[in-house]
Amino acid sequence: MPGAGYGNVTPWRTVNNLPDFPWDKLEPYKERALAHPGGIVDLSVGTPVDSVPQAVQDALARAADSPGYPLTHGTKALREAAAGWLRRRHGVTVDPRDVLPVIGSKEFVAWLPTYLGARRVVFPELAYPTYDVGARLAGAVATAADGTLALGPERVDLMWVNSPGNPTGRVLPAQHLRKVVAWARERGTVVASDECYIELGWEEEPVSILHPDVCGGSHEGLLAVHSLSKRSNLAGYRAGFVTGDPVLVKRLLETRKHAGMIMPAPVQAAMTAALSDDAHADRQRELYSARRALLRPALERAGWRVDHSTAGLYLWASNGQSARDQVAKLSEIGILVAPGEFYGSAGERHVRVAVTATDERIGAAVRRLQ
Repeated sequence: MPGAGYGNVTPWRTVNNLPDFPWDKLEPYKERALAHPGGIVDLSVGTPVDSVPQAVQDALARAADSPGYPLTHGTKALREAAAGWLRRRHGVTVDPRDVLPVIGSKEFVAWLPTYLGARRVVFPELAYPTYDVGARLAGAVATAADGTLALGPERVDLMWVNSPGNPTGRVLPAQHLRKVVAWARERGTVVASDECYIELGWEEEPVSILHPDVCGGSHEGLLAVHSLSKRSNLAGYRAGFVTGDPVLVKRLLETRKHAGMIMPAPVQAAMTAALSDDAHADRQRELYSARRALLRPALERAGWRVDHSTAGLYLWASNGQSARDQVAKLSEIGILVAPGEFYGSAGERHVRVAVTATDERIGAAVRRLQ
């Protein structure tokens, strides 16, 4: 019967009330941009385009003969590399035992509310859509709020913070994060900090929620999520990790063991190499900085105002029109961007413009905006 489930099973989309995948809605604008004589400049997603560092490729190849089951907890070398990177680059000290590799940060974001049994999840008003999706998958109440005053007395099980933020590129200062940590600890709320863009501060320097200036030296109730997708161009490898509260990490490890959420051994080896080397990350940062330095003024000269965007890989821009009108206008000159409404209703007058395109494509975008 049309509309019915399979037997007595309700269709999964109805059970979880999941939205359609936002980027599918960009297809008409993508087709228009593709028709441009000079080809499309796709700045809508933020996919890395530069090569995986050779040392990382070599580490992956050397570990290719891996017939046995890998460790859910990751190798000792991987966990030590992650802890070393945090200490070296971000002034954060964690025990390597409290590092847990994840199969790309997105899967962890989507399933953390389920792992924790969360009933109410809070995330920023302008936010990565997967925070909301994760709450829905868990059957939790999802609340978008930038402050704690409006949350009321009802218990919050999980609060997401994201700095540098996606889509805005906004950096949350240590003072703000300290207040969030204090509020959460008073209420027994877990705070998960999405720090995937932490190495990409431009006008402002991001700080981890695990930094002593924020957490007072205790990681109780705190989790920090990191990704190598942008830092090391490893989006295709699905390489990330979470660390923080030892009790929470141990609980997550046990759950992931049962669920078989295991990073492949060759990827663990590649990730170890990437976290042990800062030189390639510095070179990649320079590439993004140069592309950003070209694209931002081009947008501004063409009539767009850029808000926040002091860190990360996106320009949060507006010309005052609706987001869809802006997407349409840019698609006419072969540039594809993401409408701000993908990230919440507060973004309906903005577009998110990624700087993750080749030098040639960034140059093409700059010329078309003149």
